[in-house]
Amino acid sequence: MPSIASLRGLRYDPKHVGVLSQVIAPPYDVIDAALQTRLYEQHPANVVRLELNREEPGDSDFSNRYTRAAKFLKAWREQGVLMQESAAALYVYHQEFEVDGQKHCRRGVMARVRLERFGTGNIHPHEETMSGPKQDRLLLTRACRANLSQVFGLYPDPEGEVQAHLDAAVAGQPPVEAIDHLGVRSRMWPMTNEPVAARVAGLMGPKPVFIADGHHRYETACNYRDEVAQAYAETHGGDPLPSDHPANFVLMMLVGMSDPGLVVLPTHRLFLQPAVVTAGQLSMALGDCFSTESAGVGPAEAENVWLEIEAEGDQGTLGFYTAGDQAWTLARITSVGRSRMEQVAADHGAAWRRLGVSILHRLVIDDLLGSRDASHTALPTPGYVHLVREVVEGLGTGRYPLATLVMPASVEDIRLVSQTGERMPAKSTYFYPKLASGLVFSMLE
Repeated sequence: MPSIASLRGLRYDPKHVGVLSQVIAPPYDVIDAALQTRLYEQHPANVVRLELNREEPGDSDFSNRYTRAAKFLKAWREQGVLMQESAAALYVYHQEFEVDGQKHCRRGVMARVRLERFGTGNIHPHEETMSGPKQDRLLLTRACRANLSQVFGLYPDPEGEVQAHLDAAVAGQPPVEAIDHLGVRSRMWPMTNEPVAARVAGLMGPKPVFIADGHHRYETACNYRDEVAQAYAETHGGDPLPSDHPANFVLMMLVGMSDPGLVVLPTHRLFLQPAVVTAGQLSMALGDCFSTESAGVGPAEAENVWLEIEAEGDQGTLGFYTAGDQAWTLARITSVGRSRMEQVAADHGAAWRRLGVSILHRLVIDDLLGSRDASHTALPTPGYVHLVREVVEGLGTGRYPLATLVMPASVEDIRLVSQTGERMPAKSTYFYPKLASGLVFSMLE
């Protein structure tokens, strides 16, 4: 059972930083070089100096971007730029945003969640992780001894009972507010009502948690906890780390899976290879595994193709663009294709095989289009974009011979795949918007 706990969060003091919007940032994994520079210039105490400090000439094992982040964190605490909450709190967190002109509000709560290794408890991953980002986050955690950004977790709550308790507890109170570079408004309320916090913890206890975003940070938190536990045992005669030690927990944003503001965007693909030149060649390669039909000509037709795919709402419907004839093709998986998918993905369960991204990569790219040669050399990583206009812009560069529009995995897909112990292919989901870094930190000392 996940254990939920309040925390005495570390927060920016508005008397020192002014407008909070100037010091927040998105998570490290979506900050490119241009945005990093913009955030650096935006405010001398912007959280990017902690979350993604710059590399500098002459960096070494003893002086580097991780040690600089730790120095900033220490200095800001000493100078009062950051203040610690006077009492333990849960942090009610709303994000207000627009997608395609429609307004949304995603509601959740930030809390400490007791760590469980994946596969040992009731916290489940849904995507694979890579060693590089985990090593990067571990070095930062060792240096700063803090959770600087939240893991994003989902939990089942069909009636919205948990969030209703939280929102009622902060009703009428002024929030801490900030607006990010994409216009997303964050509104946060520290909630120090102990009976409500206990009620929330009790309601959450039996529920599973599914990691929506932040897999690398979650696994890093487990690795850091293990390091702290080993060091503690070595200095305390082999005693285990006390159960209430902060390193046993990770800062997490928890959102109900039925929250109406939960938006999952697709991740469309722009392929450098395989170089399928025309729609005719594509249809021949797909064979009787898919039924195909012409869906228009020109990159801009992507909008209409996507509307058709969304209307069908079927993971087995894909939209392909072949640059040789600038043609769009709608491809729908057939019973023959389903049978073929069972063969080529026999190492996965039915829920995984039904995913659009699984069908695209395992059946179409790897099998039918023969993306791997005899030496099993993988294709170049495709370009990943989330909005149809980004697909149109990418195709306008002339770099990509093939593009695919693919349905996103749903929250229910995440639950079904995760509970079988499997993980989805990379870039299966994109929960929009990203959580803001810089609203609250959790110290691990």
